Amino acid sequence: MSALARLVIALLIVVGLLLIAVGVTYFVVKSGSLPSFFPGHVAGSTAHRSKHGIVALIVGVLVLAVGLVAATSARLQR
Repeated sequence: MSALARLVIALLIVVGLLLIAVGVTYFVVKSGSLPSFFPGHVAGSTAHRSKHGIVALIVGVLVLAVGLVAATSARLQR
């Protein structure tokens, strides 16, 4: 497996984990307390951004799955 392939797999796994963490953050933190760079931040709001959280979780799981499948298939090709 080439160094570029390893880098891409590592990036996919890291990005997937980060997106899952962002999704969990949307469910746990109220929108007024979200970091200002998060979409859905509304100063003083007490609502949770469930739709943003669902999308972040789904995309994170998909990206993580692609990274893990790529890592597994690269390992099997050896």
